[in-house]
Amino acid sequence: MTSPFAHLFQARPSRSGSASRHGSPSCPAPASRARRAGAGRRTLLAGVASGAAVAALGTPVAAAAAPRDDGGPALPPPDAPALRAAIDDLAHPRATGVQLRVTGSAGRWYGTCGVSDPATGRPVGLNDKVRAGSITKPFVATALLQLADEGRLRLTAPVRHYLPRLLPERFGTVTVAQLLDHTSGLPDHVGLPGLSTPEAVLRHRFDRWTPQQIVATVTGGELKFRPGSAQEYRGVNYVLAALVIEQVTGRPYGIEIRERILRPLRLGHTFFPSAQGGERRIHGPHMHGCLLMGDGSLQDVTEFDMSGSYADGEIVTSTGDMHRFLAALFSGALLPERQLRRMFTLPPAHVRMLDGSPARYSAGLQTATVGGVTFWGKTGQHHGYASGMFATRDQQRRLVWSFTPVEPGADPSPMAERIVAAATGTAGQ
Repeated sequence: MTSPFAHLFQARPSRSGSASRHGSPSCPAPASRARRAGAGRRTLLAGVASGAAVAALGTPVAAAAAPRDDGGPALPPPDAPALRAAIDDLAHPRATGVQLRVTGSAGRWYGTCGVSDPATGRPVGLNDKVRAGSITKPFVATALLQLADEGRLRLTAPVRHYLPRLLPERFGTVTVAQLLDHTSGLPDHVGLPGLSTPEAVLRHRFDRWTPQQIVATVTGGELKFRPGSAQEYRGVNYVLAALVIEQVTGRPYGIEIRERILRPLRLGHTFFPSAQGGERRIHGPHMHGCLLMGDGSLQDVTEFDMSGSYADGEIVTSTGDMHRFLAALFSGALLPERQLRRMFTLPPAHVRMLDGSPARYSAGLQTATVGGVTFWGKTGQHHGYASGMFATRDQQRRLVWSFTPVEPGADPSPMAERIVAAATGTAGQ
């Protein structure tokens, strides 16, 4: 049976081919990949997330089964061998390295496998920074919901109320709230460069875009459906949401998020390139994103101009920072209940994805149920990177991972499926 997590990445067809000389590294026994967390990080998390104690890394920590606040069964402690097996497989999909954090009141486990830099062979560190793609979106949604709670914008207002010159009048019924839950119906992009091959990614990775230019690629057509009547995941929704933030606050959205979220939570490994002059590099220890070229060579594409992604997916962060953000968000430290509820509320049942499946995106998050356990969170991809952060609503279990797949077009969901299956006790089912 296919895991519901299979649809959480916007997957592309896999590329076939035999293994090259850049084989996936094997990992040693579980204990040898242990990493120890800093005491400061544990102290901060203890203050942010009620009941979310953080143990020293590398040793599975058992926890007594805690009752679910939704009436469901208690989750068992993490299955260390299953989790280790899930991340040790760097062949499906082929990847150079992976890091995983499993935390929550039902127990915790931490592990890494592979290398952060194939050129030097440096092992993966549990706090190595990554490009986390669409995990940008929950940060944008949180900041925008904070502004709404402060009365500085209205979620029910048309987007054109804030950006009158950017969207045509025929898009006048699209609201700010519909950007957040992907029910806007905006047209497909026209005029973006094709990035279907690794060689094309290399050619275009330093292209420079403005957010207004990105939006202009969708304004020539007609709405695909009446706003609010269906759901289609679209990155441009969050480009527009970020521009609304900038219009309301008078400063770059990344600066606004830094002041509202990053600094209060001390997320020192997280930044938005557009708020730092379009920074192309990742400073400090980080996982390198690499792509397998048509000639069998492995090309490092870590350095990238992220202006073409902007608020769709430009964030640089770490699994530690993602974990801290997730714990704070779910604990109510960032939003009052009336706004936080929007992040755990799907559109009405009659609103379906375009393929007819049930809607699965809320304001900033997405949801999936595995083995009777419902998770909320977000996945994110960028060339050479794939990440995810999810938790049960009661925070019995939080999962944060990031890995570096090397085959362009390969589906990253098998790694996510293995991790979630191991974390829910459904591996092999």
